Amino acid sequence: MHDSRPFGDFAPSGLTRWVIDRTRGLPEGWAGRRLALMLRHLAMKMLKGLPLDLETFGVRMRLYPYKNVCERRILFTPQYFDADELRILTSKVRDGFTFIDVGSNVGWYALFLAREAGPDVSIRILAVEPQPEIFDRLIYNIRQNPSCTIKAVDCAVADKTGELTLFLDPLNRGEASLKIVNSSQTDAIRVPAVTLLDLLNREGLTRVDAIKLDVEGAEDLVLDPFFRDAPASLHPSIFIVANVPERWQIDVVKLLKDRGYRQILETKMNLVFERS
Repeated sequence: MHDSRPFGDFAPSGLTRWVIDRTRGLPEGWAGRRLALMLRHLAMKMLKGLPLDLETFGVRMRLYPYKNVCERRILFTPQYFDADELRILTSKVRDGFTFIDVGSNVGWYALFLAREAGPDVSIRILAVEPQPEIFDRLIYNIRQNPSCTIKAVDCAVADKTGELTLFLDPLNRGEASLKIVNSSQTDAIRVPAVTLLDLLNREGLTRVDAIKLDVEGAEDLVLDPFFRDAPASLHPSIFIVANVPERWQIDVVKLLKDRGYRQILETKMNLVFERS
């Protein structure tokens, strides 16, 4: 559960602090990642369910690494966390830049991008997260970074607007989907949902620069109606899409390429497309 006590009450110390400092300093590569995993396993045994407050690349966050893979990655190895994807995004930032983070989790992409832009560059960021527990953590993290102008939206993005069932993985609270994607998913909640086009229209957006879409295998459900109904003026210059083709019923890569996008990056986690 989310704890609303002041930031800093859960600052890491002792051996936990030492492990975090070591894992965050490890280089890219197989050996570095293996050592990071071993050290992380050691630290997790010592944490006893408490959150941790710390700054990561200038972003203040309260992290609960126990049943959320995203928060574990931010806590122990942020240097590996979608570094190429974030580099592409930050290279595009300018005054008026608009970024939509669909499936924001606890806000890493949104907060990192806002921090990189700095106070002198005017950008607009929407962080969209449907799961109530994770949304509370997202709100808390945004509030710890008052210079970052981010609007949090608590809904799912789907193929229709209304109330839908969201399936949760009890072993990874950050993994919530409109599809049942594995046998461990036993929890389900009802949440409000909107189409991507409805979301943009409700926010009064007439253009978008970049969208990250990480909805745990439902990317095809979101993109198919968007490209069918949205005017070309709302098609973003950059799309970052979770790399889970085995979960799609529609070929998302082909869909994007047919709409004038070219793939500029493929990682284990994501595919990045740029509009020609």
